[in-house]
Amino acid sequence: MNSTRRDLCLSLPALAFFAEMSGIAQQAAAPAATESKPDPAKIAAGTKIFSDNHIFNARELPIHSGKTGSSQAVCQGVLPTGEGVEMHNTVLLPGMAPHPPHQHMHSEWLFLREGKVEWLIDGKWEPAEAGDILYASSMKLHGLKNVGTAPAKYFVMAVGPNLKG
Repeated sequence: MNSTRRDLCLSLPALAFFAEMSGIAQQAAAPAATESKPDPAKIAAGTKIFSDNHIFNARELPIHSGKTGSSQAVCQGVLPTGEGVEMHNTVLLPGMAPHPPHQHMHSEWLFLREGKVEWLIDGKWEPAEAGDILYASSMKLHGLKNVGTAPAKYFVMAVGPNLKG
């Protein structure tokens, strides 16, 4: 079969369509291929990068006591996806607050395991009890106080760019 210039001209729109579709497919695949681990130059020297599965054995982590209760640092470092992370366990004595209400760049989740507390949300103290999860958004004022008669025990996980070491 012989092709003419007319045949070629009539097929150009189809060829352009397939070429465009091929380019779109390549663009869609490109971001996945160019994603990488955090840039080590942007992470403080000595910062732990959590790149392997791990058990943080509570029996091996030191506990620091103070006038408001005790805390147990679990870890601080950077996730393989680039976010800084910090975690700790705390025991807050009745009637105490760990610190005055404050705000910070990172976000944090507080997992209340035992006790009754109040959590400052939008300028109002709200009750929370064992099993509740409290969230502090980046740059939003928040605070915590133990309003129960027993120690409040909770776990905090903080995530944000300012936690990279």
